[in-house]
Amino acid sequence: MSQSADRVYRTLRSEILNGTRPAQSRLREEQLAADLGVSRTPVREALRRLEADSLVTVVAHRGAVVRRWEAADYEEIFDLRELLESHAAARAAASGTADVAELLSLCDRMEELAAGIEAGVGDAGAAYDEITALNLRLHRTVHAAGGRLVPELLSGLIEVPLVRRTFHRYSQAQMRRSFAQHRELVAAVAAGDGAWAAAVMTAHLRAARSTFRLDLEAGPDHATAPAHPISEESR
Repeated sequence: MSQSADRVYRTLRSEILNGTRPAQSRLREEQLAADLGVSRTPVREALRRLEADSLVTVVAHRGAVVRRWEAADYEEIFDLRELLESHAAARAAASGTADVAELLSLCDRMEELAAGIEAGVGDAGAAYDEITALNLRLHRTVHAAGGRLVPELLSGLIEVPLVRRTFHRYSQAQMRRSFAQHRELVAAVAAGDGAWAAAVMTAHLRAARSTFRLDLEAGPDHATAPAHPISEESR
């Protein structure tokens, strides 16, 4: 892929995943080319790649549109994640190649950001965005230690739910639970205990699925509302 097409791809992918371009948005080649300062050829190449990522659908007589994900799609994604990520966690523990220091550093930073949110310090929206990115990085670090094929298989599966920006909707209790599970996962990996690591990853993803379902039930407006932690009373 040319540099121009790669730049267009990265820009559009980011905008789709962060919600700037919501589901069912039309992606007109001419408009995108003008906005991004390129010809239509790299835009077309980028759209084909986004279609391969299942983020864009090409509709006859309409062109490309941002894919709409249904509840059943998300359920299947979590089913696959549970199978693959628990497998990756077990292999990461058994391999002894995981960067435990890096994983602990990621845990530290996420907890630091969450403490700032609870204390009302700084930009909460930016903090949630950073937590989301760090969470993705932690999972990918485990995947990388779990085998050569696992990261490739999981890449799209773990990014699609980010369209909903679910971390922005976690209560303080849900956030603490997620971070505690991260810590236990790192402990299992460091101990070289594959069964423990797989069990923690399974519990972690089932808890995430439960929170994700609540977010879906809240509706599309909830997904794009200003970021703030939901209170225990509102759950």
